[in-house]
Amino acid sequence: MKYYKGQLDSNRNRMKKTPIDEVGLESVLQPETPLERMLLRDPEFRKGLNWGVPRFGHPEGEVYKHIREVLDNIERLDINRDDREKLRLITFAHDSFKHLEDKSYPRDWSKHHGVFARRFIEKFTDDPLVLKIVELHDEAYYAWRHKHLYHQHVEGDERLQRLLDAMGDGLQLYYLFFKVDTQTGDKNQAPLKWFEMEVEDIDVVPSVW
Repeated sequence: MKYYKGQLDSNRNRMKKTPIDEVGLESVLQPETPLERMLLRDPEFRKGLNWGVPRFGHPEGEVYKHIREVLDNIERLDINRDDREKLRLITFAHDSFKHLEDKSYPRDWSKHHGVFARRFIEKFTDDPLVLKIVELHDEAYYAWRHKHLYHQHVEGDERLQRLLDAMGDGLQLYYLFFKVDTQTGDKNQAPLKWFEMEVEDIDVVPSVW
């Protein structure tokens, strides 16, 4: 019983959250542009940053902690300044509306957190590639899941092709974001490895771990 109580207390401590207004977001996320700083002051945006508890794939818990991990990975990429700025903006936005997501079945994909994130970030940028990656950032994973978890090979191939068509010439930037997002926490690396082997029109980069 003592062991159980100790484990229970430990889990409760892990679940406790520091109120977002007490988190030094600027010191944690270190915004570099006026837009990044503006986002961190937006009440709607800040609300989503504190969503999340430790779970599989995201042992860090809150969204803002995941963002920090992805930003650190971006620093390990050999990319130009423009791509770096785009990847950072995508990182800030991509998971920040998970608290609004509807995961009921059958799934309503118009209520995916990527869709909510795109609608929000459209108020601040009109860059079509940034907007598409924010909205579709999980699509490579879903295509892999169709094929390798559900054995729905036709659906997986079709979902991947729709993603490739949507990205067009921006596919490399999508891949780079998929890489820096996937190599965080304790996420399954199989979808990333599959994408790197399956998709021909990308330049595979070294691990950022």
